[in-house]
Amino acid sequence: MAVFWQWCSFDELTTDQLYEILRVRQEVFTVEQDCVYQDADGKDQHSWHLACWQADSDQPSLHAYLRVVFPGKKYPEPSIGRVLTSESARGSGLGRELMRRGIEMLQRERPATPIRISAQLYLKKFYEEFGFEQISEPYDEDGIPHIEMLRACGP
Repeated sequence: MAVFWQWCSFDELTTDQLYEILRVRQEVFTVEQDCVYQDADGKDQHSWHLACWQADSDQPSLHAYLRVVFPGKKYPEPSIGRVLTSESARGSGLGRELMRRGIEMLQRERPATPIRISAQLYLKKFYEEFGFEQISEPYDEDGIPHIEMLRACGP
């Protein structure tokens, strides 16, 4: 699978790229998880976006995605969220590569700052592989059990 990675601000996304990101986020978080919630939450404009695109396609085709919400817009720390791998790319390792790249960028840009996430409880072990530790009791978010997790500064 030939892919390319793109880091960009909201303003740098093309309308086709933004449409594809929102389409796949809706497909994964609303349709697949049977969860009605407001995905367009006003934080995309205050985020960096990491996208893994199909390299040999005329139209943008998204394989993996996350956003990094700027500090102070959701939590005091920067936060990683909307982490997804498209159905067609699952099992390819792109999810782990996505998280590795997201953390690497934050360590480079803000080396002395921890990273916070609101994780679906069933993914706790996945995020622990990247140094995140549970810091809250489980809570319900849109009908799905979640926990807050924090990754300390450094490697």
